[in-house]
Amino acid sequence: MIVVISEPASGKSYQAEVPKEKESAFIGRKIGESIDGGALGAAGYTLSITGGSDQAGFPMRGDVSGPRRSSLLLSAGPGYISTAKGSRRTRLVRGNTISDEIQQINLKVMTAGSKPLAEIFPPSAKKDEKKK
Repeated sequence: MIVVISEPASGKSYQAEVPKEKESAFIGRKIGESIDGGALGAAGYTLSITGGSDQAGFPMRGDVSGPRRSSLLLSAGPGYISTAKGSRRTRLVRGNTISDEIQQINLKVMTAGSKPLAEIFPPSAKKDEKKK
C-alpha cells in the first residue's frame, strides 16, 4: 500500500510504501479520521485521511459508506471533473472505508512532529536520476 502525505504548511507531499504487516493499522478506517504517524515511522505527527484509490484506480468518496464500489451520478468532486456547467455523468467510485483492495491512501498533516517529514521520507533515487 502506498501512502501520500501532504504537508499544507510547506505545500509539499511525501510518498512512502507501507509494509504488508503494518497495513492493518489502516484497514477499517474512514475518510476524515485521524491516525497516529507512528504507524508510518513519523512519531509525533497526527495525520488525517483525505482519500485514496483502489487497485483499478477508482477514487474513494467520503459520501459513499463502506468499502464497496458504487456507480453514482456525479456532477463534481472526486471521480468526475465537469467540462461544462451542469453536466453529469455516471461514474464508478469506491466507498469511504479503507479495505485490503485500496492501493493508495492520501493523508494530510494535522499536527507536526519534532522531526521534519523531509528527513523521515527522503526523496527516492529514481526522481533524482530523472532530474539530471
